[in-house]
Amino acid sequence: MRRSESFTYLYVVRLGTLVKIEESKPIGTVMRIALISTPFLAVPPQRYGGTELIVHELAEGLVKRGHDVELFATGDSRTSADLRFLYPEAQWPPETLADLNHAAWAMQQVVDGGPFDIIHAHSAVALACSRFIPDVPMVYTIHHVRDEQLSAFYRFYTAPNYIAISEDQRRREVPLPKVTVIHHGLNPARFQFTSKPSGDYVCFIGRFSEIKGPHTAIDAARLAEVPIRIAGETHPPDAYWEVATLEPRLAQPHVTKLGPIGQTAKAALLCQARAFLAPVTWNEPFGLVLIEAMLSGCPVVAFPRGSIPELVEDGVTGFIARSFEHMVELIRPGGAVDGIDRVRCRQRAVERFSADRMVDEHVALYERIRNPAALMRRSSDSRVA
Repeated sequence: MRRSESFTYLYVVRLGTLVKIEESKPIGTVMRIALISTPFLAVPPQRYGGTELIVHELAEGLVKRGHDVELFATGDSRTSADLRFLYPEAQWPPETLADLNHAAWAMQQVVDGGPFDIIHAHSAVALACSRFIPDVPMVYTIHHVRDEQLSAFYRFYTAPNYIAISEDQRRREVPLPKVTVIHHGLNPARFQFTSKPSGDYVCFIGRFSEIKGPHTAIDAARLAEVPIRIAGETHPPDAYWEVATLEPRLAQPHVTKLGPIGQTAKAALLCQARAFLAPVTWNEPFGLVLIEAMLSGCPVVAFPRGSIPELVEDGVTGFIARSFEHMVELIRPGGAVDGIDRVRCRQRAVERFSADRMVDEHVALYERIRNPAALMRRSSDSRVA
């Protein structure tokens, strides 16, 4: 194979003579990519579902760039890629055997329908199946906080290329031989924006869980004497905590409980909010809702846990609160959050966390590790046809 300035020419040796057999687009222009989501939620998810939302943004961006993408998801997904599914509907709540069944089926489809340049999986169980397809490079994105059982599992799989979604997540994970940090990104067009919000409230959006801190957000708003709007829902493990700790706070007069909300309501809520509060008590691997706020021009006020110091530019896209008392001070009427330039906040969020930037970084990784044999086989197949 020889590369010219503008095109790639494929050559084979026939009867001892080097013969040009095809002229194609530059290597790297088109790839065939198997994108394996989870079986738990549709792509994109109707409400909650960070992993599946990122899979959606990635699939749409790759297709827009002209790549041949096959998305292995659930049948109720909506995508510009070629959709393949084993389960017609999302399998919720998450269950290990459904995940294994989905991943194994997807990998079998890759074997039967090859050649592929890249397999990109978003489910850990797909790593186990990678043993049977050693010739196709696999990428696996770690979407979760460190889990010792999964970390022990990763030690058996050194061939795949891992993606960490923050530098903090990468540092906390077991050492991996091939790992790239790629921050999430979203389509800025899905978010509303105004330089002067009409709302006098702050907001919290997320899972109703102690580690996410909705109770702390409510307390901070009360002491700052500002209203707060709370959107989200409880997952089963946190049901007792919600009744004992959160429900009494939700009944306070400065609180408006919205329940789970979709994209349209979320965009409107963030656009008009004075600030988004993230008083987390765990090491967030990323924090997707933080960049949703910033893309809306809404400053984030958050505790410095996990990836948050990587995401929030102090004084530009929000503030890192050193303590609960500092958070209260920042969000008081006329406080520091009201001095944030919301135009600049959105600009920086678009620069750092757009879907285009995320997709570009994925494509660069794919290009480095792609399967060169797949290109040769496709060229041979098209010649025969």
